[in-house]
Formats: sequence, structure tokens, C-alpha cells
Amino acid sequence: MSEIKVNQVEVLRGALRVPGDKSASHRALLISALSDGMNRICGLSNGDDVIRTMKIVEQLGAQVLRTDEMVVVTGPKDGLRQSGDPLDCGNSGTAMRLLIGLLSGVRGNHLIVGDESLSKRPMRRVIEPLASMGAAIEAREGEHAPIRVAGGSQLSGIDYEVPTPSAQVKSAVLLAGLFATGPTVVTERIRTRANTEDMLALAGVEVESVDEGLGRRVTLKPGRPQAREWQIPGDPSQAAFFAVLGAVHPNASIGVVNVLTEAERVGYVQVLQRMGALVSIETRPSGNALRVRSSKLHATEVYSSEIPSVDEVPVLAVAAAAATGVTAFIDMGELRIKESDRFAGSMHIASALGCEVWAEGDNFFIQGLGSAEHFKNFAINAGLDHRIVMAAATAATAGNGGRINNWETVESSYPNFFQDLSSIQ
Repeated sequence: MSEIKVNQVEVLRGALRVPGDKSASHRALLISALSDGMNRICGLSNGDDVIRTMKIVEQLGAQVLRTDEMVVVTGPKDGLRQSGDPLDCGNSGTAMRLLIGLLSGVRGNHLIVGDESLSKRPMRRVIEPLASMGAAIEAREGEHAPIRVAGGSQLSGIDYEVPTPSAQVKSAVLLAGLFATGPTVVTERIRTRANTEDMLALAGVEVESVDEGLGRRVTLKPGRPQAREWQIPGDPSQAAFFAVLGAVHPNASIGVVNVLTEAERVGYVQVLQRMGALVSIETRPSGNALRVRSSKLHATEVYSSEIPSVDEVPVLAVAAAAATGVTAFIDMGELRIKESDRFAGSMHIASALGCEVWAEGDNFFIQGLGSAEHFKNFAINAGLDHRIVMAAATAATAGNGGRINNWETVESSYPNFFQDLSSIQ
């Protein structure tokens, strides 16, 4: 077990660029590998999760060339093929769930594996709709990795309503739909990130997306993506750590440049603004930027529907700890089945900082301390969860320091996090 000590910093000034959006990076690699031809990807995330996907598409027959400026992926003319070795997703739930869908249409017997944490995460939510399309999938206890997919059997398009908001489930069904007979329709009651349908449309696949109330209905017709060039903007989920850091720090002015600002991805900005944060999104021809300054925060209610992936909740718990009053996090059960139990992890961070915290069912509550200056110096074990590491580092930098065990897990999504954190000190 390794430990890093993060000290309080008196002044934070500067601008930075976070890694390329992890969600779009996975999809750019997979869609490029499905194409017939050469694809250029600029701004790809350098996290281990995405590197795993890159290695997997190579195993499946795509050619991958990395340069300083871009990654070039050439999809095989005759399509992807079976690998003789297991496809190791490491800690990436996105890679595993999307691959289960994609490989349902690729001829051969495919074995998908992951690390200890990923092997405990639920895959039934993906397997069930794919099975209804005709996919042949086996999982440990019907739910967990390792996953075996007998790909290439006849798939049929389905009309499927996603029961719990999940861009990963939606994406897995749509990727399988590329190989199906007839159209595939996915309906979501709460809109989630639209990377997959938008990127497939850019690659020439016939996709229609229609908003319906708070949800969306996506219709896809089978087809092969066309090769193209991809520009990956900065990851808004990574920018969230610096948004909260700038808001809760007593003397900060921070900018995050060239960041993706899709509505479903920046719900945390509206939450912070509601809490009184001086944070904004600036529209620029060179790419949108996020700006934040030191702020006096007050409590609010945070609903999972505002943040469909709930990825930003651990760092919003740090904002709640610095606020005045009791912040309520509502309908957060999905946090329990992430890389770790982030429901408990978010509460633990706030408790370690000195807050009173409690839970009622799928809701939890944080009694704020009124300022990061009141945070306790703390020690925390992040387990295998990169977002717990970065949320804890945010609190330590803004408050009175702290120690974080298993800090290297940031390699999965943001290898240069601590260097970027140092760049604005």
C-alpha cells in the first residue's frame, strides 16, 4: 500500500487542460476499429482504462499506430476477428460493457476479463437486453466477469427501454445493433451522455435521436462505420475536480481549457452554481473553457437525475463539506456499484474532513463546515477508485492537508493529475 501526502496550498492560479474525454476516447477506438480504413484520433485520453481498450482493438485485428500528435487506427477490411488471448479491461467498466455489445456481432469466441474490482461489478444490465437480441453470453453467476461471448450469431433489432439511466447499457445495445437485422431502438427516461449515437452518426451510421421529455429515444439502423478523423475534447468529469477546488479554496482562480460541455456531462456546474459557486462555462472557437473562483458555498439538494453517471458526486461531497448547511444527495444508489462503493466513499471523505454525515436509504446527507479552512487534516484509503483519490486530493489542497493511500489508481483515468495540480500552485 502506497501513500501520498498532499499539503494545503495558500494560493491557486492558472489554467490547465485535462486529459481527453475518457468516454469519447473509448468510443473513438471501438468505432474506428469497426470501420474499413484509417482513422486519426487527436486528444485521446492517456489513462490506463483507454490504453486497455486500445490494446484490445489491436488483439481483435485493428492496426494501431501512436505518434506524439495522434493515434491512428485502421479497421480491418474483413472486419474484426477473434483473439486467441483474453481481452483484459483492467478496471474499466466502460470498456467491458461496450465490448460485450460490440463482440456480440463479431464472429468467434471471446473471453473478456477484468481486475478484482471490475470482476465484482454488475454486467446483467447489459447481458439481458443483448440476450433478447439473440446474443450468446455467459457470465460468472450470470452477472460477473469473466464474460464469454459467442459472437456472430444472428442478432435482431429490439425496442428497449433502459430501466436505470446508463450510457454504457445504451451504448452496448447500439453497438450490437450495428450487426442486427432491422432497426434497434433504445429509450431512456433520463437523458445520458450521447457520445455513442452522436459519434456513430458522424461515422456515417444511420442514427436518429429524439428528445422525449426528460428522456431520449434513439433509433439505429445496422451498418458499418466509415473511417474518419476524431477530435477528443477535455474530459468534463476530470474538470469537475478543479471546479470544486477553485470554488472551495479560499484564494483561487482556475481555468480548464478546451473541455467538453455537453449538457448531460456538466450537471455538476449547475449544482455548484446553485450552491453559490463563481463558476462558468465560456464558449470559445478554440474550445469551451471552464472558469472558477473562490466562493462562499451554501447547501443544496443534489439529484442523481442531474448527474446521470453520478461520477462527480465524490468531489461534490467535498463542496458540500465546505458549504454552510446540510446538503442532501438524493437517489444515489448507483454509486454503490462503481469502481468502489462510492456511496460509502463519498460519506467517508466528508466524515474524515470533520463533517457530520448520515444516510437514509439511497440518500445521504452532509452537514457542511462552512469553509474548507475548517477541514481536518485526514488520512484515507482510496482502494482501487481513482475518483476517491482525486476528491481527497482536492479536499487536502483546499483545506489542511491529508494523506491518501493507493493514490496510484489515478493511472486508470488521469495519470498526470498530481502534476497538473502542482502546475496551478
